[in-house]
Amino acid sequence: MNFLFMLLPFLFTIGTPNPSGYDQYPVYTGPDLGLHYTPAASTFRIWSPPATTAQLLLYHSCNDSTAYKTIDMQKGPSGTWYIRLDGDQRGAWYNFRVNIDGHWNHAVPDPYAKAVGTNGQKALVFDPKSTDPAGWTKDKHPARHRPTDAIIYELHIRDASIDPSSGIKYKGRFLGLTEEDTHSPEGLSTGLSHLKEMGVTHIHLLPFFDYSSINESRPDSPQYNWGYDPLNYNAPEGSYSTDAGDGIKRIKELKQMIAAFHRNGLGVIMDVVYNHTSLTEASAFNQLVPGYYYRHTSDGRYSNATACGNETASQRPMMRKFMLESVLYWAKEYHIDGFRFDLMGVHDITTMNEIADALRQVNPGILLYGEGWTAGDSPLPDSLRALKKNVSRLHDIAVFGDELRDGIKGSVFDIHDKGFASGKIDAAESIKFGIAAACPHPQIAYDKVNYSKAPYAWSPDEVIAYCECHDNNTLWDKLALSYPNASEDTRKQMHMLALTIVLTSQGIPFLHAGTEFLRTKKGVENSYNSPDSINAIDWHRKHQYQDVVRYTKSLIHLRKTHPAFRMYTGAQIAEHLRFDQQTPAGVIAYTLNGAAMQDSWEKIWIAFNGSETAQQLQLPAGTWYTGLAMDGATGTHTDSIRLPAHNAVILYKASNNTGSIRSTSSRPR
Repeated sequence: MNFLFMLLPFLFTIGTPNPSGYDQYPVYTGPDLGLHYTPAASTFRIWSPPATTAQLLLYHSCNDSTAYKTIDMQKGPSGTWYIRLDGDQRGAWYNFRVNIDGHWNHAVPDPYAKAVGTNGQKALVFDPKSTDPAGWTKDKHPARHRPTDAIIYELHIRDASIDPSSGIKYKGRFLGLTEEDTHSPEGLSTGLSHLKEMGVTHIHLLPFFDYSSINESRPDSPQYNWGYDPLNYNAPEGSYSTDAGDGIKRIKELKQMIAAFHRNGLGVIMDVVYNHTSLTEASAFNQLVPGYYYRHTSDGRYSNATACGNETASQRPMMRKFMLESVLYWAKEYHIDGFRFDLMGVHDITTMNEIADALRQVNPGILLYGEGWTAGDSPLPDSLRALKKNVSRLHDIAVFGDELRDGIKGSVFDIHDKGFASGKIDAAESIKFGIAAACPHPQIAYDKVNYSKAPYAWSPDEVIAYCECHDNNTLWDKLALSYPNASEDTRKQMHMLALTIVLTSQGIPFLHAGTEFLRTKKGVENSYNSPDSINAIDWHRKHQYQDVVRYTKSLIHLRKTHPAFRMYTGAQIAEHLRFDQQTPAGVIAYTLNGAAMQDSWEKIWIAFNGSETAQQLQLPAGTWYTGLAMDGATGTHTDSIRLPAHNAVILYKASNNTGSIRSTSSRPR
């Protein structure tokens, strides 16, 4: 996530929190918090133990400032407040407010609100069945096997279609990613068709829950945000709908987008941000139960491990319950195929494991991963939190491997720092650490790895292999900033080398949208609220860099075709991945035992030359065929091979019963 977005002002004051008193609050275990609708009656339940009175406010419109009816709620068990309204209440808008210590707090939707109107200020009474598009009940998750079979592509919904070059009608909307057979002015596929063409398996979408930084009442004004500022966790974002004021349309159009992905064999991963709220005092959490849902420092201030003004207290029973019920709702109602947890290191291990276990009861093949770090210190001890170093205590939840990321391109915190792909030869051990998916390997000198000085994973499905994401500079821009004297052709080689390392490493590979045609954000590092001119995907670049697109597609196809790149235990990696010991400085070479993984290639030899000069490399004994070469070379090799600077090659030995396998070239066809 970005750590520097402009926080909205704190509009309401709740007084100094008293964390020691929160443990005295009763815990409600029932399944009926929020709205439950039937045509015969609608029931509403909120949790607010400190309240002395609670009210339901009804409105004719999501834009009304005054309620047409205010109804006192009944006190229920375990700190809840309850009301039942007989008759069909569909179409009514509502909020809640509570009186604590003689003061009426601000009226808000409850945290469980699932349909909201413009700017998320009011919730809607609705029939969930009315939100299903045609054929939704037959929508199915694409077939998946092991986590390491996934190839993830991270995308912002607006970025995908907003540029005129997209050829997409519903620009910046959910519906824009339902359109098929869209083309750039040069006639190349864009949007959904491009994603299918690339061969990736999962589309990781930046936040599409309702977030606060976009003024939805001004849909035609220039506005942009990544969306890491949660407002209503269980409702879709209005700026991606064709009508933000229509709570039903938001839901239906999001489901249409998910169904379109599924029809094309693509899983949908939802980026969720339970670690903080965009508002603090003014949040729905704090208006109903002041202070409870957040962690605090010893002097009573809000703790701030997120660098966003607050951090949520996942270890508290009702926050844990909220997170668990929220992800289950998205998984069941929207058929989500995976979740990425923003700043997962803020959350406690117990909560994350309960979430993982529950989600796999719904979908055994669901993909789960998150950022195994925080943006600051937390009062919850490291030993209890879902940090990278604790990944083996998580129930099959992966973490991002920043050792490989910064090993490839240089530190994200220093724009001048080079990486292995751009000539930093002493980054080789960090690359090897990433190739082995942070699993124990006898040939890695851990004291030379950039960040972790010991392996932290025991299985490759615990690690995301990547070199860029929405955060920080794009790979293409980072290479330009750290190596300003490199020619475009040289930088292109560095970029392709970086992608080769990611897509041939063990673990779960992750690509940033547009990297296949050298995406640039014009040197803007933190583009969370930059205009479309910075963030929009420029589809003209697909034509400009067709060779890189073809090469990336070839890498994806190679990985999907050959299981040796997709080992699924740490023991397999330690046994069947062997690094060459005698290589020149700036060169990494290793052999995969394909036969042990039932691969059609008996042996696979991969070499990366990150140095500034061409290198003559000795080959293991035998005859080797070219599987994929960055320079487009083909042929057979027996003793040695010349590898140009900033380059990669993949060779193989055919199994005895398969004979020679036609090589794959990156040359234009």
